[in-house]
Parts: sequence; C-alpha cells; structure tokens
Amino acid sequence: MRLLIFGDLVGRSGRDAVIAALPGLRAQLGADFVAVNAENASHGFGLAPEMAEALFAAGADVVTLGNHAWDRREIIPYIAREPRLLRPLNFPPGTPGAGAAVITLPDHRKVLIAQAMGRLFMEALDDPFRAVEELLTRHKLGITVQAALIDFHAEATSEKMAFAHAFDGRVSAVVGTHTHVPTADHQILPGGTGFCADLGMCGDYDSVIGMTKEPSVTRFFRKMPGERLAPAEGPATICGAFIETDDKGIAIRIEPIRAGGRLLPAMPR
Repeated sequence: MRLLIFGDLVGRSGRDAVIAALPGLRAQLGADFVAVNAENASHGFGLAPEMAEALFAAGADVVTLGNHAWDRREIIPYIAREPRLLRPLNFPPGTPGAGAAVITLPDHRKVLIAQAMGRLFMEALDDPFRAVEELLTRHKLGITVQAALIDFHAEATSEKMAFAHAFDGRVSAVVGTHTHVPTADHQILPGGTGFCADLGMCGDYDSVIGMTKEPSVTRFFRKMPGERLAPAEGPATICGAFIETDDKGIAIRIEPIRAGGRLLPAMPR
C-alpha cells in the first residue's frame, strides 16, 4: 500500500499549495491513502470547516489537527459529525470528535489512522502511549487493518522517537508533526515501522515557522507581546512523507516529499 501524509498546513500559502498539488501528487505517486495535518490552516491557528471540505475535495482521505484543534470554534460541531477529521486521541473522554478512524479503500483494504499528542513541553493531557496501546488492542496490523499510520503531534524529538519504538512492528508508520521543521531521519525501525521525527510544514519558509518574520523576531528581542502573529504569504514548500508497505502492513520504504518554495526538493521515484 502507498500512503502519503503532509505536515502542518500554515495559512493560505500552505493551504492553497496543498490543495493545488494534491490531485497531481496522488496520481503521480499512485497513493492509496492521503492524510493532511491542517491545524494551522486558518490564518495559522485552527481549521475552518470549509477548509476541511476543500482538502477532502482535493483528495485527502483524512485531516488531522493538534494543539490548535479548537482555535476556530465552528469546527466543534463539524468534527462531531465528520469522522474523517481527527483531533488528538488522548484528549480527555467526552471531547467532541474522534482521535482515530478506520478508512475502507475502494478495494476494501482498511487503513487505521490515529493522531496522538505529546506531553513534553506541551499541554497536560492523558498519556498518549497508553491511549495508542489501547487502540491497538482493537486493531491488528495485517489482520483487521492492512495499514496503520500514527500522526504524533509533539514538540520533543526524544518523545517522538520513544513513541515510535514503543509501537515498532505494530503500525506501518509513526510520523511527527507540530514543530514545522522537517527532519532528515526517515528510516524503517527494526520491527518494520517507518519513522520520521517531523514532516515539516506546508507553508512559506521565508518566515519563523510559517509566521511573518518581523513580529516574531520582535517578540524575542523585547519579551513583550506585539502585533498578532500572521502567516507568511510567500511561495510555500509542501512537506510530507511517502510510505510504502508490504501486504502485511510493514513499511518497506519511507521517503521525504518537498516541493516548491525555498527548500531543496525531494520526491520519491
């Protein structure tokens, strides 16, 4: 199976770039399943329902969120009725929406996708390790699902690496989101799980993690609040990963995707 997942969309630049490129990339790479993290798609903070609909129309099978899940309040009733939009699995019980979904492909194969959020340097949440452990007692790779993908939305690379090793061999891939900086550690772990600490953002890299430079720099100089941060609107680099699995759901390839904008391009062949 061929899986595509894209890192945090930041503002209009990242959103429009992914929507424009996704149909062609999906066809070019023969992707069976596509996921997009879009928690920063709306002016850098949250996701509006119409933006989620545009991503689904462009070819995303699932859209994930993160710590900015509720920045746009209108997403709350939308996520309650849209199973393809996921918030972190380890949000407290009773939170609207779901943190995992099983998507049935046209050929009847099933893909489990989940998002969990880290706790190091992040909000205090339920344990993401235990939440995913419980999830995987109900979904067995190669038996009940033919692929399993985890978007781990976390700050610390150590937590991301530990998380991936914890579930090595039980999921097809663990890929990190949240830091907006792509890492160069794409690898297949000993048990057969693909891993990358952070996919990077889909946005303008002539910025400070996607936001305009001057207000961001000023905040570090003065340690005082200034003008509201806004997304940079220059040409976007699309960042993500391509994962290929065998018929048991084990990763046999994981490669970076980078296209457009300022970063050095990378595209699976």
